[in-house]
Amino acid sequence: MASARAGAVADGERGQAAIELLAGVPALVVAGAVAFQLLAVGYASSLAGDAAEAGAMAVAAGRPAGPAVRGALPGWARDRVELARGKGAITVRLRPPSPFGPVADRLEVSSSAWVRSPHQESRVAARGGESDPGAG
Repeated sequence: MASARAGAVADGERGQAAIELLAGVPALVVAGAVAFQLLAVGYASSLAGDAAEAGAMAVAAGRPAGPAVRGALPGWARDRVELARGKGAITVRLRPPSPFGPVADRLEVSSSAWVRSPHQESRVAARGGESDPGAG
């Protein structure tokens, strides 16, 4: 009789382990997806910074920023980038890769680089001013 009870307890424990495994696998998959998404956001942020710097260097050399920004990005990111150019700033916005489109839109990263174009430099020199407004 005692061995029958021991067998029933062992079977019950095996069933509980299977249920715990079934509950743990989805939690592990969700944790992995969150970790992947965080890594993708960090990588996209690094790429956006490099692309903004490439765009600023192109503007400083008198070339358009757009081709330089897109050239600094890997193929998957070229369709996910937006470029804005303001007074001396190149801003790159990049959506990280994500299996869920709305998530990528909400996690968009941006980076800016400041540049003085050759045209600004020549206007300052023509006015007789310093080339660095903070100098002096």
